[in-house]
Amino acid sequence: MPPRIGKINNIEKFDAKFFNMSIKEAHMLDPGSRVVLENTYAAIVDAGIDPAELQGTRMGVITAMSGSDSLLAEIYEKTHIAGLPILGCSKSMLANIISYWLNVTGPSYNIDTACSSSHFAMVEAYNLIRSGFCDAAIVASINLCIHPLITLQFYLLGVLSGDGYSKPYDEEGTGYMRSDAATVVYLQKAKDAKRIYATFVYGKTNCDGFKEEGITYPSLDKQKLLLEEFYKECNVSPLELSYLEAHATGTIAGDPVELQAIDEAICIKRDFPLLMGSVKSNAGHSECASGHSQIAKVLIAMETGIIPPTIHFKHPRKDMTAIIEGRVKIVTEPTEWKGGYVGINSFGFGGANSHILLKSNPKIKVNETNNNLPKLVVISGRTKDAVKIILDDIRSRPIDVEYISLLHRIHSGNIKDHPYRGYIIAGSKITDNAIIKRRCNLYTKRPICFIFSGIGSQCFNIG
Repeated sequence: MPPRIGKINNIEKFDAKFFNMSIKEAHMLDPGSRVVLENTYAAIVDAGIDPAELQGTRMGVITAMSGSDSLLAEIYEKTHIAGLPILGCSKSMLANIISYWLNVTGPSYNIDTACSSSHFAMVEAYNLIRSGFCDAAIVASINLCIHPLITLQFYLLGVLSGDGYSKPYDEEGTGYMRSDAATVVYLQKAKDAKRIYATFVYGKTNCDGFKEEGITYPSLDKQKLLLEEFYKECNVSPLELSYLEAHATGTIAGDPVELQAIDEAICIKRDFPLLMGSVKSNAGHSECASGHSQIAKVLIAMETGIIPPTIHFKHPRKDMTAIIEGRVKIVTEPTEWKGGYVGINSFGFGGANSHILLKSNPKIKVNETNNNLPKLVVISGRTKDAVKIILDDIRSRPIDVEYISLLHRIHSGNIKDHPYRGYIIAGSKITDNAIIKRRCNLYTKRPICFIFSGIGSQCFNIG
């Protein structure tokens, strides 16, 4: 078994009351579902919206989850637990749980195409919005590597690296490291967006079909065809690509085929090297959530102005012709992001291929000229620590009027189950300790109820 694996911390922690869930239900809910609920809330708030505003809307929820390790343990190994696990640990329920909590009525279902699941979910959500089936969409993915026997299965299949490192394109690369990941994207029309990280330009999928080498072997012809059709349909020249985030996991079979498809479909039409990289080198392969991990990396590049490097790449393998001959340059050092288009590849090992195109936000943020004017920021949270973390974050950065405006909008009214409030006067010369104030709003006193149950109330279960 490989000695390393990428892990998410604190998956056992969950605020059941905030998500309108009983403690018993929360205990029987897959940890991935709990993490996705938390990240869904974070994504919505990060977009400058109070989740309560979405109730009754045609918000779609498309999730990407390939399997639940908890389902295996709770149904097959802990048979004394009956009923709730078949709901809480079923991947078919993941999207429905989010829709139920938000009380939204748009399309709600899970997609499983193995490693390309989250990309297929993005393309599906994009098409649903374009077709008018929903006004916006939550696109969520989760991969938790909990049960060791699943990792053993992948290892015996021959796709994992023995040392636990993912080394795309490198001569020492023999496979990938498995990794947890949880990502939620809020996809909406640009005209409705209060914050834009990037524009989803186009997305397309196809399938390999039959292959002589076997179902798990990639198809050069179908990957190349997907890329050629993609850029023709969206009317974007391969010359306009600033960067391409590859699927590249470090496997012996996958990386050479993908690189050759990119070379023949894109690089041959360019007269300068194509910058490429793979987030799997940094964070491992998060399988069904890996496409969202790629998007997260690209957004980090757009926000910071720096493309994160692909690590563990020292010497290309002999079959990496495009790299050796200079048509592709792997980003191995922090590299300036100059804006423009980014292509992102994602492939499922059953032959489900996907490619999406993002464009960086062209709008340059301009803060108001008089940044010396102090800003009153009032926020609320579930705990004192939650409020303090946000206030400390505001204090730690220069005044950002857009960020403060989003906070004002979210917290303009009372948020249910936010008993703690606080404020800060950002940009003030007054000492911080003199202006931060947090107080607890006491919950409404519960009414006293009298229940006349009739015959049978002496039985414990009925009681």
